[in-house]
Amino acid sequence: MNRAAGKIGVVGAGAWGTALAQVLSEGQDELLLWAREPDLVDQINQDRENRSFLPGHRLRDTIRATGDLQAMAACDVLLLVTPAQHLRTTLMALPDSDAALVLCCKGIEAQSRMLMSEVAAELRADNPLAVLSGPTFAHEVAQGLPTALTLACDSEDLWDRLNPVIAKTGFRPYYSDDVIGAEIGGAVKNVLAIGCGVVDGAGLGQNARASLISRGFAEMLRYGAARGASVETLSGLCGLGDLVLTCSSTSSRNFSLGRGLGEGQSAESLLSDRATVAEGASTAPVLQRDAMARGIAMPIVDAVCALLNGEADVQSVVTRLMKRPLVSERR
Repeated sequence: MNRAAGKIGVVGAGAWGTALAQVLSEGQDELLLWAREPDLVDQINQDRENRSFLPGHRLRDTIRATGDLQAMAACDVLLLVTPAQHLRTTLMALPDSDAALVLCCKGIEAQSRMLMSEVAAELRADNPLAVLSGPTFAHEVAQGLPTALTLACDSEDLWDRLNPVIAKTGFRPYYSDDVIGAEIGGAVKNVLAIGCGVVDGAGLGQNARASLISRGFAEMLRYGAARGASVETLSGLCGLGDLVLTCSSTSSRNFSLGRGLGEGQSAESLLSDRATVAEGASTAPVLQRDAMARGIAMPIVDAVCALLNGEADVQSVVTRLMKRPLVSERR
């Protein structure tokens, strides 16, 4: 039986990491929040606000920001909220401990095509592992608005250890034992959200958006099945729930990126102007390569990649999608 969880640390002080620190600090004597930027550490500790990534939210006094990753050795639970492509280097820099690792980043590692849990298992095989994923906008979580999401754990013992720490007023986790499925939902929906943003930016209409969400979900299910995810997981909060949220609002960084593409802006200019990471832009080409290697058809993902690479314009990718051979909806 795992010991009870105690001190919490959040690694990554972007919008989502800061929002998690705010909600999880409820009832805590101290919560550690690691930030890479010294100015941001000072800003949080002195002004009780993260103006760079989550402006307008006063942070609890029990949140203590630090730029020292070694300080996380004192934590019993570590939430990792770094960009997906930086998870490996972050894990390598973390001090050795028996802390439970809760992965909150969504993506597929470019160099290895590994999911985040696979990267963590390779580097920190002795640490209990969980994935937190679901329909969450950081600013709403920071406000304390009602939120439900999936906490996928590698054992029921770990769920028993973590759920008292994660469950807070207005913040409700649901248990899953499908860690892979929780990750696939979070990674694939980011790519599909770019596509929905394109639909919005190009003025293609609500019919097209609903069709893209539905057919994109079919692609998610196909890819998930190939990687061992369950349909039930992907039909839940961390799959379909997250997909619907991210594909429906400009509060989504991925949707906003797609909207700019749909309006005719280049991916290069859109990505260079962003202070925050649109994970779907990094995930899309990796997902495309992995799907091709597994023989999985993901035409919407292919279309998003073509737009991100500048290989095609919106009209040509729409024409290509609409002229695909007619098939059963089950395929």
